[in-house]
Amino acid sequence: MIQEDEIKSKIDLDLWGRIFRYALSHKRLLIPLAASATVLAVIDTFFPIATKWAIDVIQGSGVIKDLIPVGVFYLSLSAGLAFCVFVFIHCAGGISHHIAHDIKRDCFKRLQELEFAFYDKQPTGWLISRLTADCDRLSRILAWGFLDVLWGCLYVLAMSVAMLLLNWKLALIVLATLPVLVALSLFFQRRMLFTSRQIRKHNARITASYGEGIAGVKTTKTLGREVENLGEFEGMSTDMYQASVRRAFLSAIYLPLVMLVGSLGSGLALWYGGVNLLQEAISLGTLVAFISYAGNLFQPINQIAMILAEIQGAQAAGERVMSLLATKPEIVDSPEVLEKIANHQALQSKQPIRRTLHSLAEAKQGQPNPLSPAPTLANDGHPNRIDEIQFKDVTFSYNQKETVLKNFNLRVKRGQTIALVGPSGGGKSTIVSLVSRFYEPTGGGVLIDGIDYRQRSLAWLQSQLGIVLQTPHLFNGTVLENIRYGRLDATPEEIREAANLVNAHDFVMNLEDGYDTVIGEGGARLSTGERQLISFARALLADPQIFIMDEATSSIDTETEKLIQDGMQRVFEGRISFVIAHRLSTIRSADQILVIKQGEIEEQGTHQELLARRGHYYELYTNQFRNEGVNRAMEAG
Repeated sequence: MIQEDEIKSKIDLDLWGRIFRYALSHKRLLIPLAASATVLAVIDTFFPIATKWAIDVIQGSGVIKDLIPVGVFYLSLSAGLAFCVFVFIHCAGGISHHIAHDIKRDCFKRLQELEFAFYDKQPTGWLISRLTADCDRLSRILAWGFLDVLWGCLYVLAMSVAMLLLNWKLALIVLATLPVLVALSLFFQRRMLFTSRQIRKHNARITASYGEGIAGVKTTKTLGREVENLGEFEGMSTDMYQASVRRAFLSAIYLPLVMLVGSLGSGLALWYGGVNLLQEAISLGTLVAFISYAGNLFQPINQIAMILAEIQGAQAAGERVMSLLATKPEIVDSPEVLEKIANHQALQSKQPIRRTLHSLAEAKQGQPNPLSPAPTLANDGHPNRIDEIQFKDVTFSYNQKETVLKNFNLRVKRGQTIALVGPSGGGKSTIVSLVSRFYEPTGGGVLIDGIDYRQRSLAWLQSQLGIVLQTPHLFNGTVLENIRYGRLDATPEEIREAANLVNAHDFVMNLEDGYDTVIGEGGARLSTGERQLISFARALLADPQIFIMDEATSSIDTETEKLIQDGMQRVFEGRISFVIAHRLSTIRSADQILVIKQGEIEEQGTHQELLARRGHYYELYTNQFRNEGVNRAMEAG
């Protein structure tokens, strides 16, 4: 397995061809960039010619007016040089930004399309690195690398042609140093790039060590780990020191060797040209031009070597990005469903129907909202309303070795609340994940009103979900912005109504700036219960037909739990609701309580029915009730 810091020995032309297609989509910038690089190489080649012309004029007639055409020519070259530099900086910068935008957009789009199973396997840091460092690196190489390689190749070619036209014998002597320069540049650039990558890797480890040391200072001190941590840090620092010394040593060797070869070429040109000058076989201007070409020959060769080494180093980044883009979502709409969606959209008006929170309050009383009537059909042409969800002989496994659900059957009707309890790993979260179609059954099917939900629109189903998790994710913004995330076109009045329905309005109004209070990253300025209430309001604002609460009350205080319970009673009316509960006191009013163990329903019934059976649920409830009583007594004492 190739490590991320390893440099491949060969450049994968097919891979870079696929990546280069991103640049080809911006031909309006790519063509001027290539043209400017070509013209720039020609202009650079003509500067020694201008110098030769001036020297030959001075040596020949010596008349000042004869230098005027030389001056005009030189000024023209300078103006052309300035214009080309402007064009290639503008175009290369534009291409780089466009490519970075396009690659990041495609990567982000693909991440939005991928199912939860993909995220189970990939760490968050890996994905963020692909969207940031790898994408930026590829965009720079495609834009500036293309320019440098094109300019370097054309510059070497133009200089070679110019020297051969001036004096082919002297040209062959100067060009004899070219293979040596190429070999030296490729040899050292690859090794210097490798050591540079090692330095970055060690620096990343040191930075991570700093972060862990600061974040875990209390643990370090309580366990007396200061000496051991310092020893580990010294080891990382030593590795970085050694890599830095190697990098400096290679640079110290490389530059003098290149200068030596370049000077050798200039010396040979000076010696052989001097002999020809004395024999009057060439002019002084020609000799000066050759010396200039010999000195300039190193620059494009070095530039090309650096880019090729960088391409080799960036190849792993390219493979990671392209492999992400090549990852196909396993949970997608079938061609038949896509055809239904297209046909339905063709029949619908382009004017969207505006939904308001007015329907949330009045729909529970059976009153239609005349201001925003709900559409009768979903985007796939089927009825929009969900009256029943059925698990029919559902089997599911995350891998081939372990089955999580076995022939699971369940029927839930609109307005019913299903509570799921049982030991960890029994399959409770898997059931709600299958309802949400975050995963799909490996056997059997999940039916919506008698139709397998794989024959319905995925986007439509997931737009009908309202989910409140045990640890809700809030954004670093205001309370209003976090609730509005459930429906971006919601008005402030609708947001306040949603908060009021879940009993969040009162605590929000007690905050410093009310709904405009900034809650910090992850809602750090709020308590766990307050974060839950906001996530509850956010889920409700979307007016979902399916409501899921996954251990939402397991880590909050009793007072907030009562607020959520009261809000649940109002919110669950008229919806299909699933509640995964750790605190059994929150599910006593559920229509059905399922005790899930090893992927099967061990017990099923209402709260009173299960207590009467004195089975597993009875044991769980009485033990929890007894422990809570002991805790309350200890707190009171």
